[in-house]
Amino acid sequence: MAAAAAAGAGDGPEEVPNRRVVLKRYVTGFPSEDDMELVAGAARLAVPPGSQAVVVKNLYVSCDPYMRNRMSKHEDPSYVPDFVPGEVLVNFGVCKVVASGHPDFKIGDLVWGMTGWEEYTLIPNPESFFKINHPELPLSYYTGVLGMPGLTAYIGFFNVAKPKKGDYVFVSAASGAVGQIVGQLAKLTGCYVVGSAGSDEKVNLLKTKFRFDEAFNYKKEKDLNATLKRYFPEGIDIYFENVGGAMLDAVLLNMRLRGRIPVCGMISQYNKEQPEGTRNLFCLVAKRVRMEGFIVTDHFGEYRKFEEEMVRYLKEGKINYVEDVADGLEKAPAALIALFTGANVGKQLVAVSRE
Repeated sequence: MAAAAAAGAGDGPEEVPNRRVVLKRYVTGFPSEDDMELVAGAARLAVPPGSQAVVVKNLYVSCDPYMRNRMSKHEDPSYVPDFVPGEVLVNFGVCKVVASGHPDFKIGDLVWGMTGWEEYTLIPNPESFFKINHPELPLSYYTGVLGMPGLTAYIGFFNVAKPKKGDYVFVSAASGAVGQIVGQLAKLTGCYVVGSAGSDEKVNLLKTKFRFDEAFNYKKEKDLNATLKRYFPEGIDIYFENVGGAMLDAVLLNMRLRGRIPVCGMISQYNKEQPEGTRNLFCLVAKRVRMEGFIVTDHFGEYRKFEEEMVRYLKEGKINYVEDVADGLEKAPAALIALFTGANVGKQLVAVSRE
């Protein structure tokens, strides 16, 4: 886990300004930009003597829906700890090493991993960081298609859903960081793919740039069950779950015998103080459907295999990718909120420094 670079530590020439985005208070309901704050600080570009820590300069930081859950106080611990008011937010990012006590990381190395929403971060233990093997591609890709969201799509689709050629695949939140990759991997596997999104612009993107067979704007559909029957008259083999709520309920009614539902996220529920119940779970029994959640960090051992495969797809033009880049750390709060209003198109990230 990333640790914030020490603010105001020492008076050496290696001390530099370090703007940081902190959580102001725990959030209930829909988050706002005012729940976060950009504050001034300082960082030392040096590691503690004898440690294997590194200091990184953050180039890009990722905005991901799971961050919303970490902004609330939970009585029962989740798979990641809650953020703490007054402390810097953390998430995956692309960084350059500027100081190192670790033998595997040299000054100037480009890496990606869990870092702070700030200009410089002290990483006490960089063992979970990955060196960037393909700097000839845009470095921002390592917050998305070549980073955690891309690996999430790959693991959820191939390891959990276990697709077969000819499967009928439905992807919700399909134009997002994970969904756009899932749909294209499904097409490469020989599946029939339909995606849902929240605007006509995103629907068009799914059918043109991402090559989905069909797509629909869920906000224009009054009866999701009827909509899914229209696009999947023979039912759904694989539903890549990103949203939960009413969409999941409708999908359960339309799953085929022995269908698979990898559960990646449920973004429609994150801002509700009382999450919606699911009424059609008996379909799991009647149709022998397997519904399985997964956490991508459990699969980091497969990252290098994934990276080389995805780089090849990108260079061969078999995978297209769209990102939405907010320029400047001061734009980070608004960029995160955009995930929950649907304002972003493609993978949302923040350019902290383009050096």
